[in-house]
Amino acid sequence: MSTRLPRGRTASVFAVIASVTTYASAATAQTSPNTSSLQHSIVLEGLDDPWDMAFLPDGTMLFTEKCQGLSVRLPSGEVNALLGMVESEGYRATADDLFCEGQAGMNGVAFDPDFAENQQIYVYSTSSLSIPPTNRVLRMTLNDDFTAVSDRTDIIDDIPYKEFATDHPFGGPGAHNGGRIRFHPGDGFLYVTTGDTHNGKVPQSPTLLGGKVLRVDADGTAATGNNPPPGFDPRIYTYGHRNIQGITFHPDTNLTIVAEHGPWHSDEITVLEAGGNGGWDPRPNIADRGDCPDNYCGYMPNQMDGMNAFERASFMPMTDTGTYPDAMPPIWNNNGLSQGTSSAEFLTGEEWGAWDGNMVVGVMGIGFGGTPIGQRIDVIELADDGRSVVDVTEMTLPMLPGRFRSLVQGPDGALYAAVDEGEIHRLDPN
Repeated sequence: MSTRLPRGRTASVFAVIASVTTYASAATAQTSPNTSSLQHSIVLEGLDDPWDMAFLPDGTMLFTEKCQGLSVRLPSGEVNALLGMVESEGYRATADDLFCEGQAGMNGVAFDPDFAENQQIYVYSTSSLSIPPTNRVLRMTLNDDFTAVSDRTDIIDDIPYKEFATDHPFGGPGAHNGGRIRFHPGDGFLYVTTGDTHNGKVPQSPTLLGGKVLRVDADGTAATGNNPPPGFDPRIYTYGHRNIQGITFHPDTNLTIVAEHGPWHSDEITVLEAGGNGGWDPRPNIADRGDCPDNYCGYMPNQMDGMNAFERASFMPMTDTGTYPDAMPPIWNNNGLSQGTSSAEFLTGEEWGAWDGNMVVGVMGIGFGGTPIGQRIDVIELADDGRSVVDVTEMTLPMLPGRFRSLVQGPDGALYAAVDEGEIHRLDPN
């Protein structure tokens, strides 16, 4: 059985992992006998858009719900609701400046690498403290019994948020909000992914932090070696991005790899380089384009209608190497399609067989203009240096498909998957 959290939010409930079902998969059987079947259980259900997870070595799991707040699940299964957003109920504390709208809200979460010494955690959330509102990275202290947070410090407070609706698909407030945060296992810095907010000038802007990957220390100070171009905010590690929600690090090479939503075409996976340009530039009057709705060409042409994906990509490329010849080239794209590639993680451990060391990406599915919905998890085999794709296998799911928002490998070796439909699933290789 699994635990269902009521909308009213109780501060403490118990989750028992059971209900294990095994499914055979011919596709994975050809890859590895240890992944010919997956065991499945629901860890939590009845959540409100679970967005991200983070683990301690003992299995303690922080998780966020986009429009509710931050909670922690203890190894016993007990869940403590720590910090709620405005109008949330059942939390130990609430922060009235934190709110959700569209894709924005409480998004990424991370434990400090030195958590055992400092008890610090980090959350990416939208806040009304500024005018206009912004996205922020909050650092807080989690108390010894994991029942409350304190000492909030906003280490980054100026990440753009889309405040007003515009004439675009998914054009409401909060669009293209980014929001994943991860500490690098090698350099120890915090990486923060941000979105372009449907604003054409943002991705290539040297000062606006949208459409970027930021790299900072635990205080929000720019990391050494970011190497942005002259005149750029020193916190910028890479720029020219659309809406990155997946970031992970190669387990052998420590390469930083991102998975990014495409504009009706060309979801991409890219290896980042310090100071690199992702090549996304949706401004009008760039690359022979003219005017575009609300000064954003990101879905053009025919932005509300289906059309040949490759024709669309030639007009509004995801990575515009014509305009930016030195742009970081993607190592994979979704064959001209966009299906909402969101989260990214590496599988490690002998129990994963031939998938040990492979990357997994979560696909949320769109189904626009004849594009297959494609809600799935892809297993991506990379070359030994991590800089090219060897093979892609669609994971045969032991449960119904969903909008896979977050994939995180737990300390037990299992893959945890949060879906927008309100569950956190656990997948074991055997």
